[in-house]
Amino acid sequence: MVYVLDVDGKPLMPTERHGKVRHLLNDKKAKVVKKNPFTIKLLYDSTRYTQPVTLGVDAGSKHVGLSASSEDKELLAWDVQNRTDITELISTRREARRARRNRKTRYRAPRFNNRVRTKHKGWLAPSVEHKIGTHLHCIEEVQKILPVTKIVVETASFDTQKLKNRDISGTGYQNGDQKGFWNVREYVLFRDNHECQHCHGKKKDPILNVHHIESRKTGGDSPSNLITLCETCHNEYHKKIKSGKIKGPEDFKLPKRAKPYRDAAFMGIMRWTLLERLKQANSDIEVINTYGYLTKSKRIELNLAKEHYNDAYCIAGNLNAKPLKQCLYLKKIRRHNRQIHKFNFIKGHKRKNNQAPHMVGGFCLFDKVRFEGQECFITGRRKRGVFTLKTFWGQKIKDGASMKKLILVERASGYMKQTATRQFLATQTV
Repeated sequence: MVYVLDVDGKPLMPTERHGKVRHLLNDKKAKVVKKNPFTIKLLYDSTRYTQPVTLGVDAGSKHVGLSASSEDKELLAWDVQNRTDITELISTRREARRARRNRKTRYRAPRFNNRVRTKHKGWLAPSVEHKIGTHLHCIEEVQKILPVTKIVVETASFDTQKLKNRDISGTGYQNGDQKGFWNVREYVLFRDNHECQHCHGKKKDPILNVHHIESRKTGGDSPSNLITLCETCHNEYHKKIKSGKIKGPEDFKLPKRAKPYRDAAFMGIMRWTLLERLKQANSDIEVINTYGYLTKSKRIELNLAKEHYNDAYCIAGNLNAKPLKQCLYLKKIRRHNRQIHKFNFIKGHKRKNNQAPHMVGGFCLFDKVRFEGQECFITGRRKRGVFTLKTFWGQKIKDGASMKKLILVERASGYMKQTATRQFLATQTV
């Protein structure tokens, strides 16, 4: 599929007449605007006739499904992967800031009333705000290459209490597991019967600690992430982690963390905000909301594979449209790294720089390149001109590839992009 813009840069209907496109480019009547998805701009005045195009959006915490279609043909199928490292990066920044202030400034009491959420109505956490921004930006990118006349969004709602207990109802929502306990620590100790969950009292240490299975930075203080350990086992675990003898809780024979409901909480927070911002940004386009049970019934009726772009195809509503054979996968990447120095000192009590030069030999991070006949992405760079190369799916190709053997395919633009064969029909009953 080739996407077409008129002489003013406004989107027209895409075409599959590749020979016609080739002649236009050879005759200098059009120019290439974007390589992936392949988009051209006409250099002469033409008719601006377009058809109604509906964009279906399968909103999600980790993945966003996009599918645009007319009555008889699907015009676009995207699967966008959100970033999931925002919480960890902000927690790391907070640690560095507190350590720096502790070293360089006098002590002052914390100011509890000086918070952003109290100053700005409608404030959202940065991780949620980023996901909403990714949704809006992807929809905006689709509107740049297609004349979208209608947007249908599925914003799922989740009852986390119902996910934990199917039989909950009525006053059961007010009588949770932690009712009657002073704090989370007291509840965790009671839940674990005041017994170390590693040695089960064999070491006879009367002092009990509450341990985070995942780090508090990323796992939080949820009871599902906490476990009771005696002080002996707790100190032993951290010593082994620090020395590198074990890599995680599994090596220490600790139980796995219960399934977190982080993604469900994300969707509950962002769903209405996303819809309202989408309506404000597209006041001249119809923006409507749909629900997951309608999408599921359509997908089962058509026997479609459980993929995000297939859900978006059902959400768009043009069920007789001929589907595309390929899908464009996009992965949101980090644009900046503001940490100037490493945390650890090197010889001479000097801090090592954390930032490499932006451009090395004409290449930058996340550029799409061709190496020995294979297309891959730059995921690491060094000043001397060697790069780490990986595929879109994370498979390492080369750890020290010379810049002399690289051919630039596409410059980094905030997303890693890969076209792949689409899985449309379900192999088994969904």
